[in-house]
Amino acid sequence: QVQLVESGGGLVQAGGSLRLSCTASRSILTVNMGWYRQAPGKQRELVARFTSYGNTVVADSVNGRFTISRDNAKNTVYLQMNNLKPDDTAVYYCKASANLNDYWGQGTQVTVSS
Repeated sequence: QVQLVESGGGLVQAGGSLRLSCTASRSILTVNMGWYRQAPGKQRELVARFTSYGNTVVADSVNGRFTISRDNAKNTVYLQMNNLKPDDTAVYYCKASANLNDYWGQGTQVTVSS
């Protein structure tokens, strides 16, 4: 079992920045971590994630603006979001994949005003 707690969401104007954090209840050294988002009326989609080899995969829509990083000592994954756009408005979820199971956080709301 992995419990995830996200934080850092909020309301920001277009062009602004936010940093999301996701802290896991156990070590993430052998856990694949990623960020996803779901806008109203849309399916949940990948934002950025780490691969099993430690590389990163970033969605085209946020590439160059969002950066995923991790601090294994703190069991925490971050999502730095710069130059935010109204289309980035969504609930952002952290996901951990371990032992063929997926675990989700409760989500954090990000709202970008124009």
